[in-house]
Amino acid sequence: MAPRTLVTFHAHPDDEAIAMGGSMAQAARDGHRVVLVVATRGEHGEVDDGFLDSDEALGDRREQETRVAAEILGVQRVEFLGYVDSGMVGTPENDAPESFWQADVEEAAGRLAAILTEEEADVLTIYDEWGVYGHPDHVQVHRVGARAAELAGTRRVYMSTIDQDRIRRLFEEAKATNAPDFPEDLDLDNFKLGVPSERITTRVDVSEFVDQKRRAMAAHASQISETSFFLAMKPDRFEVSFGLEEYIRLDTRPDAKETGLFEGL
Repeated sequence: MAPRTLVTFHAHPDDEAIAMGGSMAQAARDGHRVVLVVATRGEHGEVDDGFLDSDEALGDRREQETRVAAEILGVQRVEFLGYVDSGMVGTPENDAPESFWQADVEEAAGRLAAILTEEEADVLTIYDEWGVYGHPDHVQVHRVGARAAELAGTRRVYMSTIDQDRIRRLFEEAKATNAPDFPEDLDLDNFKLGVPSERITTRVDVSEFVDQKRRAMAAHASQISETSFFLAMKPDRFEVSFGLEEYIRLDTRPDAKETGLFEGL
């Protein structure tokens, strides 16, 4: 296959590593150009007291972490769209005029479309309509990304998502075996995460790249500590949980089944 260009669009630093670090590493290994675009610098993330230097802004640290993670994954270009983190659902940060949630979709899509056009992007990834778990900035990534693809004429668009049926099975298995890394306070019945299995069109096996993915996640140390749910997992459970990355391709039938982002190109 001739080298292609993948542009992957995310809301905050660390989203890229968690959601699709394996797909990015695989694409880079296979000779494709990988471009990471991040809407915000994650200014309103939570950080432990004393983690930052006294004169250091969280957004600055998270931008640095993103560039380190991108290098681990083989990303060749990193761009930030310049919006401010909107915070979690219902917080005052949602209403800030400079927040990504308040951004004019057409204007923001124009910024992303300029990158897509410059890169002659073959594939764009965004999030599903719910933003995977409902975060305002994730929902906005879907809206802005879908419109940018229209403006730039990028025909291959994938929505990064999670198979909620698979995740439920994994959590039930972990709970049944009293796995020490099982987050007991996560109520999947009342927390909407991902989409039903039948909506998934593309499942990418990235088990070969889970070590890279884990190192990229660890690079976001301000948000993902070694004791976090993600990194506290034993290697085998981490591979089972994060060795498969799931997508919905926008220009294909719901019953189509793919194993990669570049099939047919």
